Amino acid sequence: VESVEVAFLSASEISGEIGQGSVDLGITGEDLLRESLADWEARAEIVARLAFGNADVVVAVPDIWLDVDTMADLDDVAADFRQRHGRRLRIATKYWRLTQQFFSQKHGIQVYRIVESLGATEGAPAAGLADVVVDITTSGSTLRANHLKVLADGVILRSQACLVASRKLRTAADEAILRDLAAKVAGAIPPP
Repeated sequence: VESVEVAFLSASEISGEIGQGSVDLGITGEDLLRESLADWEARAEIVARLAFGNADVVVAVPDIWLDVDTMADLDDVAADFRQRHGRRLRIATKYWRLTQQFFSQKHGIQVYRIVESLGATEGAPAAGLADVVVDITTSGSTLRANHLKVLADGVILRSQACLVASRKLRTAADEAILRDLAAKVAGAIPPP
């Protein structure tokens, strides 16, 4: 396609650049898009879900927490945790925004503290750095290997690679090129 410049960026950079409008079209994970852009729906559009790179952003707790199977159970633990331990429940994650939305807005859980984790999040409880994790998983095997279990209603987002377009203002000609390119990219991905 003429007048198209290809840039190779990391998936997290693509989300940010699309949000700023400096990139018109990109492939990135939905988790990264929702995490990196507060008002992502105003700044970006998911043109196509590409059916690869599937992973879930989940809430996981130590499997020895036998009475904690749901977010409501975790809410009860969080309230009791502060009284027993003199501190808030610690959640290790790199997904600050998604965690806050899920805990506070969707489930009304307020008594927690996020501990930033940029890698090996599933090891944070065993290392004493956190009590709970919010992490991305494809099979759950790494979580299980670290003696963690995903809460029954603890799937925050079922993510996958997406073709994403910036919502910045474009000319009609630019819009036509963008739609043509998007159709070609989406058509090149074999169905699952």
